Amino acid sequence: MILQHKGSPIYFSDQGKGTAIILLHGFLENSSMWKRTAPVLAKKNRVICIDLLGHGDTACIGYIHTMDMMADAVQTVLNHLKIRRYHIVGHSMGGYVALVLAERLPDNIKGLVLLNSHAKPDKPDRVSLRNRAVQAAKANYKTVVSMSVSNLFRPENTKKFAEDIKWIKEEALKTPIQGYIAAQEGMKVRNDLEILLHFSPYKKMIIYGKNDPVMDPNIIFQQTVNTEVKLVELTGGHMSHIENENEMLDELVSFIE
Repeated sequence: MILQHKGSPIYFSDQGKGTAIILLHGFLENSSMWKRTAPVLAKKNRVICIDLLGHGDTACIGYIHTMDMMADAVQTVLNHLKIRRYHIVGHSMGGYVALVLAERLPDNIKGLVLLNSHAKPDKPDRVSLRNRAVQAAKANYKTVVSMSVSNLFRPENTKKFAEDIKWIKEEALKTPIQGYIAAQEGMKVRNDLEILLHFSPYKKMIIYGKNDPVMDPNIIFQQTVNTEVKLVELTGGHMSHIENENEMLDELVSFIE
């Protein structure tokens, strides 16, 4: 379904009945990443998947898409659907957007799940990496996207999930270069929201890959000391919804029920 947000289209899907679950994809992904997750959750719940700004069938609205701007777009969908209370699950960049919504609307959140994501802002080395990636993307976008996707998986898993990786690359290349740059610029300036892991009224869970090539699990450990956040360690890399699909689904279903 298409909705207008600030004069531009935003895409979302809505399936099932029951407790609302909002699924937010990561960078260079779109709502299709939930194609195997959403139907399972929709058996007993109402599942809304949203294409974030500059991804999938949602348009770009500027040179930079901050996490707050992306959260605005998500709120447009939720207001349209008249959904007030919900669980929210964000993969990677989607987790950053979920955190913004959780900060804004704590009374609306029933549960927060960060999937291969965390609550801290970029460190200087990460900002530099994003700057280099943007310059490389301007020079050879297809190559940069292809490498970015391959690097998300645990190296030992690349052959096992070769077909999935091929499909993810095809979907990633649907992201226009403007969407790529705007998201990178937005992630560089996101706020530190670690406090939400310590002081917030809703239940929280972080699912992460023990062998994540792009996100050190120690970052998560440091943020969740003396919190009630449930930590779930899986054996794969950054793509837990593929590399550890069944375990991830079991954890989500259990958390929501």
